[in-house]
Amino acid sequence: MTEHNTRHKVVVIGGGYAGTLAANRLRMRDDVDIMLVNPRPEFVERIRLHQFVARTGEATIDYGTLLGAGIQLVVDSATCIDTAGRTVRLASGRALDYDYVIYAVGSTAAIPSSVPGAAEHALPIAEFESARRLRARLEELPLDAPITVVGGGLTGIETAAELAEQGRTVTLVCGRSLAPYLSASGRRYVARWLTRHGVAVLEVGMVTEVRPDAVLLADGAVRASALTIWTAGFGVPDLAAASGLRTDALGRLLTDETLTSVDDGRIVAAGDAAAPSGQPLRMSGYAAGPLGAQAADTVLSHIAGTEPAVIDLAFTGACVSLGRRAGIRQVARKDDTPVNVYIGGRMGAAIKEVTCKFVVAKRIRREARKPGSMGWPTGGPRPEQPTTAARAVTAP
Repeated sequence: MTEHNTRHKVVVIGGGYAGTLAANRLRMRDDVDIMLVNPRPEFVERIRLHQFVARTGEATIDYGTLLGAGIQLVVDSATCIDTAGRTVRLASGRALDYDYVIYAVGSTAAIPSSVPGAAEHALPIAEFESARRLRARLEELPLDAPITVVGGGLTGIETAAELAEQGRTVTLVCGRSLAPYLSASGRRYVARWLTRHGVAVLEVGMVTEVRPDAVLLADGAVRASALTIWTAGFGVPDLAAASGLRTDALGRLLTDETLTSVDDGRIVAAGDAAAPSGQPLRMSGYAAGPLGAQAADTVLSHIAGTEPAVIDLAFTGACVSLGRRAGIRQVARKDDTPVNVYIGGRMGAAIKEVTCKFVVAKRIRREARKPGSMGWPTGGPRPEQPTTAARAVTAP
């Protein structure tokens, strides 16, 4: 049995939506020492990076306003999880001892090497550093310079819309379809808004080469592009694989339905970098918070020697901003399938802004004030299987 005065060391790797909330929630026990490892000294609101690029909003928040008392912020990057020695090695050369790790490294931009010139000439927007370079590059361009946004998902739409509202000349190359997470009526609404604001939407266009001043499309067409922004697809850091842990094809940590690694019961995943049962949830800020809370609860269950709960999260839809004065709130079933109901216009924009503020104020900050307070919609589908992995975890 664990002694009453035993301290439990938990290292949270990644200070995004999932990791920050998990760190705050771990404070439900007063015998847990929490270290949050993040490469930046400030929290990045990724859902506002398109605003940061267009200079219509900021995307960083002081961790001092987000983290609960007692959490130690370590500004560094994890390079390896030494499961045998139970240490997290950092880029600075430092090593952090742990009893448990919450693996919340998030996702990254993914520019395919198969597209010639993309890595050299296209700029991603998924991370703060690349968004800062993109913002600086925009400042150098005249207002009428042609800009190409590659990717018809929510990030591509929001980026194209933000720039178009400022009078920029924007082409949105969707690849296969515009806004695949929206209903047919929702997609039509977005397409109409983009067209009205001068965005050339190439719904079935594919970029096959990126040049310094142009993009080449699959049909052989060459379109001038003074700046190409790549928003198509996401990857994940390779920390799990580099640490000898099993991952899915994309590199997400393989876990059971309690988010515990299939290889090591002391490692629990959260957010975009988790692949429970090899069937990850959609990468999103919406799912990050509940998965962060779930990961914290799982670690606390392991410490207490109780059975962790399995994932139980229902989706409700998606919010997309269209510049600063319009947006769309798409309604979906619990399995994330969109229904033919949406709210557009100024009301859609207001809902999107409230949602962005809710993530920080009502989830992360509230969890800092009152650990364990966060709830979320439940009842989403998950694969049927045993509730926990068949492994024993010895309390530290």
